Amino acid sequence: MAFNCSSFITYKKNQLGYFPSSFPSSFITDKKCKKIISKKIVSLVSPKKNKLKPSTTGSSKSPMTATEKMLARASEKCEVKPGQNAWVNVDVLMINDITCPGVSGIFKKEFGNIAKVWDREKIVVIPDHYIFTNDERAHRNVDIARDFCMEQDIKYFYDIQDRSNFRVNPDYKGVCHVALAQEGHCRPGEVLLGTDSHTTSAGAFGQFATGIGNTDAAFILGTGKILLKVPPTLRFVLDGEMPNYLLAKDLILNIIGEISMSGATYKTMEFVGTTIESLSMEERMTLCNMVVEAGGKNGIVAADRITFKYLEDKTSTPYEPIFSDEKARFQAQYRFDVSKMEPLVAKPHSPDNRALARECNNVKIDRVYIGSCTGGKTEDFMAAAKVFLAGGNTVKVPTFLVPATQKVWMDIYTLEVPGSGGKTCSKIFEEAGCDPPASPSCAACMGGPRDTYGRLNEPKVCVSTTNRNFPGRMGHIEGQVYLASPYTAAASALTGLFGEIVDMVKTQRRGSTQ
Repeated sequence: MAFNCSSFITYKKNQLGYFPSSFPSSFITDKKCKKIISKKIVSLVSPKKNKLKPSTTGSSKSPMTATEKMLARASEKCEVKPGQNAWVNVDVLMINDITCPGVSGIFKKEFGNIAKVWDREKIVVIPDHYIFTNDERAHRNVDIARDFCMEQDIKYFYDIQDRSNFRVNPDYKGVCHVALAQEGHCRPGEVLLGTDSHTTSAGAFGQFATGIGNTDAAFILGTGKILLKVPPTLRFVLDGEMPNYLLAKDLILNIIGEISMSGATYKTMEFVGTTIESLSMEERMTLCNMVVEAGGKNGIVAADRITFKYLEDKTSTPYEPIFSDEKARFQAQYRFDVSKMEPLVAKPHSPDNRALARECNNVKIDRVYIGSCTGGKTEDFMAAAKVFLAGGNTVKVPTFLVPATQKVWMDIYTLEVPGSGGKTCSKIFEEAGCDPPASPSCAACMGGPRDTYGRLNEPKVCVSTTNRNFPGRMGHIEGQVYLASPYTAAASALTGLFGEIVDMVKTQRRGSTQ
């Protein structure tokens, strides 16, 4: 498919060689022979040849940020600058169950009912949002996705057919952003786009990842390209030893509270510093997951040995890490001393309504929810289990546990919690009186049908490890959602109030399952 935009130069051949299709005034047309003739030959332009992209070899004209370099390489340019538009080649396109009907419908309307997608192996379709429900419209979404994937022979369709027992569906994974990482679809230096705003999670792998709408996704299905404006970059420097009562959720809530929900609108949020370097991949995913709550276009953490180790058994596809140049220009830079931070929450009804958890100790809690792409990963449940173990009591309020994926669900039942004497998370949760871990999905994070597990069907107060707390986000329009880390959520479950997280976990060492 041809693109008529300033990013592309088309060439026309004449007797002298190849010339751009738009010519300077020194060129005239001989009306008789209809050929382009030059009165004065200045130079010849040879056909385009394949060669290494300067943006990947470091020979660009001016220093660039990692995001700029990735978009330059993906658009086959030597360099790009913030504000410029570029036709970008997409490496991976992710679509979920609630968007696939719309995306596939637009694709067929614009490209034709018998049109084929640009690359069946670069498309990932993941049912995850409204799965374990009796709502027939939700079931229809998955059915439409299944039919489309069969028509197009999509290689990566993580289907579910038997909802009564997710474990009998070997292809089903769960929450798309966590599944993308676990299944090896996240790779440094690449461009990954998805029909979900929290696709930014994949920026943890040192790649450009952002959410797009149905129309853009349909266009990518047919062409493999998207027109993107290059975002400027904000740099966040986080240094200091991370206290053992903090998690990445506290870090990102602090940043959002500092710059507001519009503070990074259409900007890259790049995270660096000694604290960032010490974080596991899952914690980095938490950081990048919520950049969109600050308006960010994408988040990014430079790939390093932790990234490469995580990817060892997940992908055999070659990848090339890209890093910001030393003299790259950033629109602004923010510095944080993490060693002085305390556990935070975001009060209703906005992710930037930041407060110290201890300042909310008079808030009576009705329930706790641990799950989602932000707070439903293996390490999130490990963190919650440590608090329940240290607390030594049973929960005072209903506590809902929703693993992000099948793998996380298995980890909860098989991995031993450090310092527990051999107990698994599931055993600790059982002893603490939590609800049994539910089927892996997005569940109540986005409300969903009324029978969705954990949904707020009444105006209750909920402490949640999810990412948004707008009115009605988790169900009831009058529900009050406090966003918190797994540590804070678990401590709150034990007290029915915002517990003293510092005291409960100060003797626990930060652990990692990776």
